[in-house]
Amino acid sequence: MSSALEALKKSKSNFDALTKKLENTIEQPEKKNKYQDDRLWKPELDKSGNGYAVIRFLPAVEGEDMPWQRVWHHAFQGPGGQWYIENSLTTLNKKDPVSEENTRLWNTGIEADKEIARKRKRKLQYYSNIFVVSDPKHPENEGKVFLFKFGKKIFDKITEAMNPAFEDEKAVNPFDFWEGANFKLKIRKVDGYWNYDKSEFEPVSRVKPTDEEIDKIWKSQYALKPFIDPSNFKSYEELKEKLNKTLTGQRSTESVEDIDLPPASDSVPMSSNNSVEEVSSNDSNDDLSYFSKLAEDD
Repeated sequence: MSSALEALKKSKSNFDALTKKLENTIEQPEKKNKYQDDRLWKPELDKSGNGYAVIRFLPAVEGEDMPWQRVWHHAFQGPGGQWYIENSLTTLNKKDPVSEENTRLWNTGIEADKEIARKRKRKLQYYSNIFVVSDPKHPENEGKVFLFKFGKKIFDKITEAMNPAFEDEKAVNPFDFWEGANFKLKIRKVDGYWNYDKSEFEPVSRVKPTDEEIDKIWKSQYALKPFIDPSNFKSYEELKEKLNKTLTGQRSTESVEDIDLPPASDSVPMSSNNSVEEVSSNDSNDDLSYFSKLAEDD
């Protein structure tokens, strides 16, 4: 076992620091990627419209503090049906042209403008490393490390595990190799959207019997910092131009699936005014559901 893994084992993945970061994430929710990538694992539904898999969320890679990264993005169609699918600069606490336009629309006080802003509001997605324990639809994925993109509903499950609501429930760090827990991902179609309410964590267990096997998993993980590297975001001017083209009806060949991951490498990678970005940030629809619905409607 490497010295770095030994230090990680003794630190219990810095659970206290991780919990504090989770609290900050909950309390301060305000506070490319142009190709498909086989590093990204995606669940798949069966013929009955249900999906099932068992995955294990993994700790931060060596040299990073967090086992997840948050990215805000926009995905909507313009008046002529053109797609605007881009990561939002608000992820980096910078001004974003869509957020500014949504603020302008919202502040007109006109209900029709507010409805447009609602449809264009930003969505939140998370990225983490996972180990696939069971994937009935694609058993070839089992025993491998992937990146996993997920939304608020699944992150809420993680939050509940780390901060249980009742005194008889023990806090669990889902990202710990030794004292974490496998996650049973259960997907149903509800009103056309993917629903994750039935998903749950299993009892605490080691991800693998030996530290040697765990070390191999850890060394197979991908860095997450590239997701918030400014070089992987378009500039304000580029996004403004793209937005103008979308709103004026200029055609684009982009599709819903064009935005996923920062480019592969050796280690992988707000406005003060009232706006729809603020008042509607607690979106109940998971990002995967959102994109699935968009694809069906296209």
